Amino acid sequence: MSQISGTVPISLVNGFLSGADPAAIERLAECSGIRHGLLRRAGSRVTEEQFSTLYRLLATELDDEMPGIFSRPLRNGTLKYLCLSLLDAPRLEVALHRFGQFFHLILDDFRLESGRDAAGGWVAMVADPAGPGVTELGRELMMKLVHGIASWLVAKRIPLIAAEFDFARPEHAADYLYLFPGPVQFGSERTRMRFEAAYLEMPVRQRKSNLQRFLARAPEDWIFVSFAEQMVCHRVRQYLADCLPAMPTLEVVAQDLHYSVRTLCRRLAEEGTTFQAIKDDVRRDIAIQRLTRSPDAIAAIAYDVGFDNPTAFHRAFRHWTGSTPKAYRGMA
Repeated sequence: MSQISGTVPISLVNGFLSGADPAAIERLAECSGIRHGLLRRAGSRVTEEQFSTLYRLLATELDDEMPGIFSRPLRNGTLKYLCLSLLDAPRLEVALHRFGQFFHLILDDFRLESGRDAAGGWVAMVADPAGPGVTELGRELMMKLVHGIASWLVAKRIPLIAAEFDFARPEHAADYLYLFPGPVQFGSERTRMRFEAAYLEMPVRQRKSNLQRFLARAPEDWIFVSFAEQMVCHRVRQYLADCLPAMPTLEVVAQDLHYSVRTLCRRLAEEGTTFQAIKDDVRRDIAIQRLTRSPDAIAAIAYDVGFDNPTAFHRAFRHWTGSTPKAYRGMA
């Protein structure tokens, strides 16, 4: 099976839409393939493709490439000129310093600081105490933007030692596994991402001719983590997806991935998840994608995601999303 993409919680979608004119919300959501009813369902989710389409439409509608997130809009073209200012940096360390200077010139909400210490390289987001404040969504997205552009510049996805956030663990914390390629920590003293210092010495490998494709794929290329990333939870997720409709046991997965059961459970716990949670995520995401993209019978979808009993699938789907599969398809 090819790599499966994830799904996005409706709380993130509504976070973006909060800056839009209410009269435009339904139109933009419909153009993205998202029925308006889903926006009001707390447990709903949309596909990465739907979210990315909505992001692009919203950025154009509001002339803001971080739609409504900061105290002033980032006019269309901001990311282009940011990247252009980084392309002739001799190495990533210089590019990250310029990244911070760029945002210092255009926003008063925060400062971006970068450096290195005994534990490695880091980039931190420091809110201005006298400024308007930055929402949790704003902190998440800025860390994603820094990581995505830094990885693109060196033509290598940078694994994180940790992504740290100075706010309490949110309800959608499990989704951070598929946003940041490394352990995520909440309740930290500052919002920061840490990585091996060797990446700071890597040369910038991109050229102006590569920039248009990167921008055209925004935000996919900087928000979402590919499941090819080598976190253990990503490997388990892809293994389970490849086995469907069969659902192997923890013991079988551990053996085939060359772990003891104890070690696999410990590694997953360190990444903030469990084997059962990954099983549920795989089934949920594939089911949502099939319901929104295909006319396939619900019973067939239930079987393909590992349920022999359609009733059990209905019960599980309601637990995941708050809706039955039939009702979800009607809203999607």
